[in-house]
Amino acid sequence: MEAIARLNNIPTSPRKMRLIADLIRGMKVNAALNLLKFQPQHGAIKMEKLLISAVANWTQKNPDASIEEAELYVKTVMVDEGRMLKRLRPAPQGRAHRVRKRSNHITIVVDEKALVA
Repeated sequence: MEAIARLNNIPTSPRKMRLIADLIRGMKVNAALNLLKFQPQHGAIKMEKLLISAVANWTQKNPDASIEEAELYVKTVMVDEGRMLKRLRPAPQGRAHRVRKRSNHITIVVDEKALVA
């Protein structure tokens, strides 16, 4: 049974966050947490917290199952564009340049591997 965790309006560009999401997609949860813990990117901290939240959601859905026996893995990681704050920055000769401060939404789905009989 799968569990979902979402985090909205993270003030990091989606392109930077997708680089981190591509690292953990399809990995086992323990390996993904270890990888995220030592990544130098700022978004890895948010992704690690969200993955822990997804595992906690899975334990709420399956109170009688243990995490060690379930072999949880990251089924899907989606990074979508969030709202964009538009600001103006002064430019030469009285002009203005637009600054777009991007944000993103992350969705992580955690599932357990099906046992092959």
